[in-house]
Amino acid sequence: MARKAVVYKLFASAITLFAVAFFFTASSLFPTSPPSSPFGSVSDGRGSGGGRSVLALKSDPLKPKVDQLRKQAEDHKSLVLAYASYARKLKLENSKLVRLFADLSRNYTDLINKPPYRALYEADASASVIDESVLRRFEKEVKERIKVTRQLIAEAKESFDNQLKIQKLKDTIFAVNEQLTKAKKQGTFSSMIAAKSIPKSLHCLAMRLMEERIAHPEKYGDDASQTPAPELEDPKLYHYAIFSDNVIAASVVVNSAVKNSKEPWKHVFHVVTDKMNLGAMQVMFTMREYKGAHVEVKAVEDYKFLNSSYVPVLRQLESANLQRFYFENKLENATKDTTNMKFRNPKYLSMLNHLRFYLPEMYPKLHRILFLDDDVVVQRDLTGLWEIDMDGKVNGAVETCFGSFHRYAQYMNFSHPLIKEKFNPKACGWAYGMNFFDLDAWRKEKCTEQYHYWQNLNENRTLWKLGTLPPGLITFYSTTKPLDKSWHVLGLGYNPSISQDEIEHAAVVHFNGNMKPWLDIAMNQFRPLWTKYVDYEMEFVQACNFGI
Repeated sequence: MARKAVVYKLFASAITLFAVAFFFTASSLFPTSPPSSPFGSVSDGRGSGGGRSVLALKSDPLKPKVDQLRKQAEDHKSLVLAYASYARKLKLENSKLVRLFADLSRNYTDLINKPPYRALYEADASASVIDESVLRRFEKEVKERIKVTRQLIAEAKESFDNQLKIQKLKDTIFAVNEQLTKAKKQGTFSSMIAAKSIPKSLHCLAMRLMEERIAHPEKYGDDASQTPAPELEDPKLYHYAIFSDNVIAASVVVNSAVKNSKEPWKHVFHVVTDKMNLGAMQVMFTMREYKGAHVEVKAVEDYKFLNSSYVPVLRQLESANLQRFYFENKLENATKDTTNMKFRNPKYLSMLNHLRFYLPEMYPKLHRILFLDDDVVVQRDLTGLWEIDMDGKVNGAVETCFGSFHRYAQYMNFSHPLIKEKFNPKACGWAYGMNFFDLDAWRKEKCTEQYHYWQNLNENRTLWKLGTLPPGLITFYSTTKPLDKSWHVLGLGYNPSISQDEIEHAAVVHFNGNMKPWLDIAMNQFRPLWTKYVDYEMEFVQACNFGI
C-alpha cells in the first residue's frame, strides 16, 4: 500500500509541471493587449502632449547629459574650493584669489540650485519632461563658468607655484643651515684637536734634545742652588718672560728678538717650562750663543711659592670636577657649547698658562718686564717699550676692540651682579701675547691679590668660563695703558685677511688661533714669517725633518 501511494504522488507532480509549461507556451504564442496605465498611453516618440511615462524617462537620452553637466559643475565647484583652501595655506589671504575662488564656488551652487535647472535632474522623480531649451541654457552657463574657472586657475597657478617654490626654498635653507651648524661644530672640534696635537717632528726634536741632555749631563748643569748670574737680576737690562712647553716655538721667539735687537747683549730672556721639557729646553738654549744675549731656563716647579695653598687656580685645577670638564671633552659633549669650546682645552690645566699673574714674585728685583707668548715673532727692536711713560699703569697692551667686538661683555657674565656692578660691558678688551708690565706699579696696586680675589669667586665658573684673558681683563681693568697697534699685530693663526703692509710695520706678529706655524694646518702666506727664525742648522732639527 505504501508503494502505491508514492507512485500516485509522483504522477500528480508530473501532471502539474506539464500544465504550467503549457500555460507559458500559450502566452508567448498568443499575446494579449497591455493593461491600461495610470500615466496615460505609452508612446515611443515625443507625443504632441509632451508627456512621458516613467519607463520612457528612464531610457531618455538627455538624462545622461544632464547628469554629466551637473557632475562637471560639482567637480569644478570642489576644485575652486580646494584652490581657495590652498591659497589660505600659502598665506594669500590678502590677495583677491581667495575671494574669487569663493565667489566661483557660490556661483556653481547658485547655478545648480536654480529652479529651472533643478527640475532637469529631479525629473526622474516626477512625470515632467526634460525641456531641451532649458538644458541648452544650463549647458551654456555651466561651460561659461568652467571657462572662467579654468582661466582663473591658469592665472593663479604662477602665484601658487612661486609660493610653493618659496616654501620649498625655505625648507631647503633650514635643512642646509642645520647641516652647516653641525658641520661647523664638528669642524671646530676637529680644528681644536689638530691645533693642540704635537707634530711628530716636534716630538722627535724634544726626544733628541733629551737624549743629548742625558748623554752629556756635565754640559747642561741645572743646579737650582747655584747663585744666578748677575745679569739675570739686573734691572738695567731688558728682561723678557717666555712661558712654554714647546721647545721650537720658544727658540723662535728668542731668535727673532735677538736678531732684531740693536744691542742683544743687553737683553735677558727668562724661559720657564715644565719639568718634563726642562732638559730639552736647556740643551736648545745652551747650544747657541744668541749674540751675547742672556737666556735663563727654569722649571715652574722651581718656584716653591706656587702651591695650591697660595694659588687658587692650582687648587681648582686639582678638583675632579674641573678635570672631568676637560677630559670628557668628547665630540658629542664639546659641540654642545661651541661658543666656549676653545676654553675646553687641557692646556688650561697647566700652571704655565697662569704664571703671568705672578711675575712680580718670580722676579722680585726687576722693575719692568716684557711678557711674550710662544706663538709670536719679533720683527724689530723692542727697547722702545722701556722708554714709554706708563702713567702709573701696570699693563701696556694693544687694544683689540673694534665696533662691538672684543669688549668686556664678550668675555664675562654680566648677568652676575658682581660683574655688572664693577665693570663696564662696553670697556675695550686687549690682547695677551705681548704685554709690557710695570712690576713696581703692579706691586703698588696689589694686582696679584685682586687676581686671587676674583679667581676664588669664580671657582664654579659663573663669572667667566675659563682661560687667562678674562681674569686678566678684570685684574688690570683700570690699570692698562693702550699701546700703538703697530707694536702687536694679531690674528695670523686664524685671519687670512691681514694686510701685508700691517704685517711689515708690526714690531711683533702673533699667530694666535688654531693655525700655529709649526702645524700642517698653518696658513702658507704667513708661515715664512715664523720659519725664517727656525734654527735649521741645528743637527737635531735636521734629524727630525722639521718643517718638511
